[in-house]
Amino acid sequence: MKKLFVTAATLLTIGLLAGCGGSGTSTTSVSGKVADGYLVGATVFMDKNGNYQLDAGEPSATTDQNGAYTLTVDPADVGKYPIVALATKGVTIDKDTGTAVTSSYVLSMHATSVATSTTGSVSGTVSNFISPMSSQLRTMMDTGTYATMQDAMNALMTQMGLPAGTNMLADYMATNNTAMHTAAQNMASLMGSQMSQVMGTSGSTTTVDTGRYQGMMTAIFNNMSSIKGSGPNVQSSMTNLMGTMTTTLQNTPPGQPFRNISTSLRGMMGGTTSGRTGGGMGGSTTGRNGGMM
Repeated sequence: MKKLFVTAATLLTIGLLAGCGGSGTSTTSVSGKVADGYLVGATVFMDKNGNYQLDAGEPSATTDQNGAYTLTVDPADVGKYPIVALATKGVTIDKDTGTAVTSSYVLSMHATSVATSTTGSVSGTVSNFISPMSSQLRTMMDTGTYATMQDAMNALMTQMGLPAGTNMLADYMATNNTAMHTAAQNMASLMGSQMSQVMGTSGSTTTVDTGRYQGMMTAIFNNMSSIKGSGPNVQSSMTNLMGTMTTTLQNTPPGQPFRNISTSLRGMMGGTTSGRTGGGMGGSTTGRNGGMM
């Protein structure tokens, strides 16, 4: 009888363990890279509550010497939640300069762009590339204006004057796309310049005002044609835009909904999308279909 009791108990234990080891505990890898130039020592996490900040229980990792990261996540969460990358002032190294970034800033990728990396490899051109472009695309998708990510990519491609078919989510470093790389550098500079209006702290936690953040990205989109390249004129346009964004965001009460902030930015930041279809992000939108506001 004792032997039978032990056998039954053992079988019961095995059954319980098998139940606990089901789909709820299986994991998969999401691997990619982070850049304006590749960013070393950036914090990357799956943002399960959409607040752009790392909270308890959210899978996270730190980028390595190649700007690469791997998150271990529940397979059911892939494509469900966005991924966020935090470049931290004085800590994260931008490989474009070889020095630490002088302003913290936040990059992101929309949930629909997140893909499983079955091998966890980040060699060559990889998916899950987090950059100023992916951040812009997430903001565009969050407006509800664009039916698909491809629609948003087409609109951003047009705004940047890039050739048709350009993959706006591609690793522009790996593909040597100088135009995208230069635009990303400028966008990161603009984002960093506004982080004192967008980011704060709560204890040891970095907080992000999502409305102000999205308003900032709206302004960058509206002015893309004048800040995407290089040279004195571009630097002048960036300086003017920094000043205008700072004033506008300072005058925007914290915690305001995205749409309210976007309305306040409309017409103040310049940029024209006349005749463009597929939606936009504020500015002058004469002849545009599917407006956001």
